[in-house]
Amino acid sequence: MQFGLKRALLFSVAGYLMAWASEFSSIHNGFPYGLYYYIERTRGMELWASGVPFMDSLSYVFLAYASYSTALLAVSPLLLSDGGLYLLDTARLRHGGVTRLLAAVLFVYLDIIIDAVALRGDRWFLGLIYGYPDGGAYFGIPISNFIGWFVTGFFMIWAFQGIDRALWKRRARDIAGYAYGWRFWPGPVLYLAVLLFNLSVTFYIGEYNIGWAGVFITLLPLVLIYAVGRSRLSDVSARAIEEHMRDFPEARVKAPQTAS
Repeated sequence: MQFGLKRALLFSVAGYLMAWASEFSSIHNGFPYGLYYYIERTRGMELWASGVPFMDSLSYVFLAYASYSTALLAVSPLLLSDGGLYLLDTARLRHGGVTRLLAAVLFVYLDIIIDAVALRGDRWFLGLIYGYPDGGAYFGIPISNFIGWFVTGFFMIWAFQGIDRALWKRRARDIAGYAYGWRFWPGPVLYLAVLLFNLSVTFYIGEYNIGWAGVFITLLPLVLIYAVGRSRLSDVSARAIEEHMRDFPEARVKAPQTAS
C-alpha cells in the first residue's frame, strides 16, 4: 500500500536473502552479531533454511520496513487537509542518507526490546529457540549483536532504496495507495505495536528491570519523532506540497488555504 507491490515483493526477496546470509554467517563465524546458536529441537517444529529458521530471517524484512517507514515519517513534512493527514515525502527524502541512517538506528532499537524478551522465550509462548554461548553485557546479549543489527539494517534499507530508485528511473508502473492519506500509517503503527507487544510480554513474565530499561531507552526517540512531526505539521509550506505532487502526481493532496 505504501510503496507499491513490485517494491514490496523485490524487497521481500532481497531483504530475506540479506538477513539469512547475516544469520548464517553469524552462527558459523560470529559475524556480524557475535556467535549464537539455534536450538536443534525446534527444527521439526518450523521451516529451517540451512540451519536458520525461515520465519526468523523473514521477520527482518517487516521490521526493516517498519523502521524505514517510521524514519520517513520523521524526516518528511506532514499536511493536515480535509480531515486527512498526508505524508509529503519525495524521492529525495526516500533515497536520502539521513533517512537510511535514522531507519538503521530505529531498527536497532527494535532489537534492543525484542531480543531481551525473546531470549527468555521459554517463559512465554515463543519457546526457547536460540542462545548466546558466552552470554552478554545487556541482559545476556552481547553488544556485538546490536552492532550487527545496525550494519544489517543499514544495508537492507540501502537495498530497498536502491530498488525504489531503480524502478523510479525506469518509470515502472506500480500498485500503491498514493490516493490515500493513510497509506503511510501501517509502518509506524507496526513499529509501535512491536515495541508495545514486546514490552508488555517483558512485564508479564516479571522481567521488570528489562522492561523499564526498554521503556526509558525507547521513550526519547518516540517523543522526538512526535515533537518533530508536530513541528512539521504546523509549518508546512506550499513548496513541500509542490515537491510531493511533482514526485507523486497520483496523490490526492489539496493544499490548505493557510499554506504559504
